[in-house]
Amino acid sequence: MKKIQLLGVAVAMVTLHSCSTVPLTGRRQLSIVSESEMQTAAASSYTALLKDPSTKVINNAEATRVKQVGQKIAAAVTKYMNANGYGSDIQGFKWEFNLIESKDINAWCMPGGKVAIYTGILPITKDDAGLATVMGHEIAHAVAKHSSERASRAMAAQGVGGLIGAATSGQSAGTQQMINTAYGLGAQAGAILPNSRTQELEADHLGLIFMSMAGYDPSSAVGFWQRMAAASSGSQKPPEFLSTHPADATRIAQIQKDLPEAQKYFKSTTGKPVK
Repeated sequence: MKKIQLLGVAVAMVTLHSCSTVPLTGRRQLSIVSESEMQTAAASSYTALLKDPSTKVINNAEATRVKQVGQKIAAAVTKYMNANGYGSDIQGFKWEFNLIESKDINAWCMPGGKVAIYTGILPITKDDAGLATVMGHEIAHAVAKHSSERASRAMAAQGVGGLIGAATSGQSAGTQQMINTAYGLGAQAGAILPNSRTQELEADHLGLIFMSMAGYDPSSAVGFWQRMAAASSGSQKPPEFLSTHPADATRIAQIQKDLPEAQKYFKSTTGKPVK
């Protein structure tokens, strides 16, 4: 028992000294994995995807609209971050926006600002404000370094799992299996999944602010997420406590709570909230 306690203290010490802070929200996050390494890997993967013969990159009026909305949000975010002491958080970002032909209702932003929008999501975005909602959310994931955080948590979970295995090596096989099984469930449902839901709601929060800074009315986000909920209503979803995403009702309710703050940025022309 003492051995396990000492190992737990050691892991806690490493975790405590490997944290960073998410801009605007102030949330502390685990930061073991290098963001620069994540950006390098992301840029390589993004280039490979675009060059893949099976990937059809669209170059039409819709693609131009995607780039224009994306660049407006990126410019507003960059201006704000640099003006408020967060410039180092987006150091190395090289923004890129592409529309990819796919029936999938999807969009994402890799570390470093590499964005992809799938044509399948355009009927749900409907207009520029809807598109800004999606892109603001995805860009928020990158600005908040959520990929690095998830990788850090996975690394920490693997490390703790190994330490627990070493600490219980003198126990019976039955005892070790019981502890490892309990740890595995605890790591998944107790740490990694809730963290992913936290990231999703945080990306919603930041995304509202980012789209507002770029001149898009954040109240449009409610309609977009309602349409997203309707589009996925026929799919089988796991219970919220075993899902990496918050329930639709949870997400929309939180967005409505966040709107007053975002509206302050929308009404301002300076990139700072109206008092």
